[in-house]
Amino acid sequence: MATPIMAGFAVAAAAYAGRLSIQAWQAFKTRPPKLRKFYEGGFQSTMTKREAALILGVRESVALDKVKEAHRRVMVANHPDAGGSHYLASKINEAKDMLLGKTKNGGSAF
Repeated sequence: MATPIMAGFAVAAAAYAGRLSIQAWQAFKTRPPKLRKFYEGGFQSTMTKREAALILGVRESVALDKVKEAHRRVMVANHPDAGGSHYLASKINEAKDMLLGKTKNGGSAF
């Protein structure tokens, strides 16, 4: 008499565990991917070295070749010819100039 009851409980437990695992899998599939944290927020009226470094994803005191490499990587992803924004491209160029020391109190063209 106890054996059919135990078998019923085992089937019910297996079904419940299967349901929970399906729900966990669905939650896992819909979670956002863990991406690298990029600069959030608007731009300051006058670009600082800190903001320029955040835009290019480098440190403020980085070698010139690393600045050029980071500029190229970010510009390829945001170039106006590839569907990017002219404004964003000008800010990326301004950030490169700021970190390379080529700016003269100017700003972007926008």
